[in-house]
Amino acid sequence: MLYIFIYNRRKKRHIEEKEQMRENFEAEVVKTQMEVQEQTMQTIGADLHDNIGQLLSLTSFTLGSIELDDPEKARGKINAAIDLTSRSIKEMRLLGRLLQGEQLIGMGLPDAIRQEVKWAEKSGQYQVTCLIDEELPAQNNPDKDLIIFRILQEALNNIIKHAGATQINIKLMYTGGQLTLHINDNGSGFNLNGQMPAQSGMGLYNMRKRAEIVGGRVNIESAQGEGASITIYIPYP
Repeated sequence: MLYIFIYNRRKKRHIEEKEQMRENFEAEVVKTQMEVQEQTMQTIGADLHDNIGQLLSLTSFTLGSIELDDPEKARGKINAAIDLTSRSIKEMRLLGRLLQGEQLIGMGLPDAIRQEVKWAEKSGQYQVTCLIDEELPAQNNPDKDLIIFRILQEALNNIIKHAGATQINIKLMYTGGQLTLHINDNGSGFNLNGQMPAQSGMGLYNMRKRAEIVGGRVNIESAQGEGASITIYIPYP
């Protein structure tokens, strides 16, 4: 009887622990979805102001400067305005894709990462190389993909805000049931055992926490003045 009692108690505790892990995972997915949406809106706001706003202002200025008594110059300015308008439409379509949020992840993790790289490159401040293993499992895990994608966003945010880098390298690999995401930069780096900016430290903490939620781990290598290297190992799918 005592054995049965102990067995049942352990079984109950195991079920409760599994349920708690499931609830923690679901809560992290919801939180991550909200953060990805917030990051998306910040990106869209910046792009509307810095890129599309400038294109439309330049279009308006070009159209306003047309002199109808000089048909050749007028034709050239009209063509320039048409080109600017086409570029604005293209940018708006890209923003439309970004607004789709979860559909970005629905495209698959590799395409979502490529899209994020495009936004990083658009500033013109960074040279970004992105190597992606095309042999990812066909059956993906959307919730896990979302968390991996958010880890990438967190790493890029840290680089952009704190590293002062000009080169960013991203590599996504899949081997033997494990996904490896490697991100490194040529920025200022930091002392892993010393004081670092609060937001940067929080970003690294969030990356570790999210990786642990999906059964993964994060390895960080850095030194002052030597850039940083972040590698995330996650069971997949």
